[in-house]
Amino acid sequence: MTEPLRWGVLSTANINRKVLAGAARSEDVRVVAVASRDLERARGFATEHGIPTAHGGYPALLADPDVEAVYLPLPNALHHEWTLAALRAGKHVLCEKPYSRRPGQVAEAFALAAASGLVLSEAFMWRYHPQTVRLVELVASGAIGDLAMISASFSWPMTDLANVRADPALDGGSLMDVGCYCVSAARLLGGEPERVTAQQVSGPTGVDVGFAATLGFAGGVLAHLDCGLRVAARSALEVAGTRGTLRVRDPWHGLDPQLELTGPDGATTLVPVAAANPYQRELEEFGAAVRGLPNALLGADDALGQARTIEALYRAASTGTAVAPG
Repeated sequence: MTEPLRWGVLSTANINRKVLAGAARSEDVRVVAVASRDLERARGFATEHGIPTAHGGYPALLADPDVEAVYLPLPNALHHEWTLAALRAGKHVLCEKPYSRRPGQVAEAFALAAASGLVLSEAFMWRYHPQTVRLVELVASGAIGDLAMISASFSWPMTDLANVRADPALDGGSLMDVGCYCVSAARLLGGEPERVTAQQVSGPTGVDVGFAATLGFAGGVLAHLDCGLRVAARSALEVAGTRGTLRVRDPWHGLDPQLELTGPDGATTLVPVAAANPYQRELEEFGAAVRGLPNALLGADDALGQARTIEALYRAASTGTAVAPG
């Protein structure tokens, strides 16, 4: 880009450290402000990360004329409220995943962004990694034959019940926290599901701490997804076709990128993938969209499909029946 995009960060959430590390690698990204409800906390965070301006309160950051775009990593239930506030303040918004489990909120936010000439995107950073790009290319090229089955997992052991992910009022739970990556992968490769089934296990606070689901797509493609907040850390993605399989070593973080391609003869080939920081790529693609340059931005259709699928999965788990998203 000709001019770096000037970012403000809405809160001092832990995920910011990963995003800021990606931002620091790019000449196209400049973080100029951070906000916290506690001004001293904002000042300490700004000093630690070399951010010029600290604001005591989110409205103050949204009123800052030096901020062009806002990264929004607030708890899930606050995404919609503060995205609308940022858009109404004339800011572009990168909202941390998942935007919402409610399709109506997604439609409202993206409609406002479009009407305001602003860029809004759901922050699925894994989609920007070269590993993901190569995976999609291999599947599309017929490297495993016709796509038949997708299997995805993501879990980690949460022991702190005060964590926002354990709060049902903040839309916590394993599907919203980590399972949404699995949903994203299934949809990226299979398209929009035609039907879903699901089961969940609730923890002591009422959020789902274990979730397993099947998704059915056009052409007989099936996906199995599972996620959890009560089991050991797991991260897996396998894509099976009529003539082979692709396994992704580290699908969601991409810290150790590599694809394993197994052909019809059973022989496995390692497909090298370039190392990259997916947060850097995400921020740069977002900036390209703001500046009107070619980009691979995740837009309204993808976010709406994501929300419709998550809503259908929760409905399937609560009713014990197959559900058609939409």
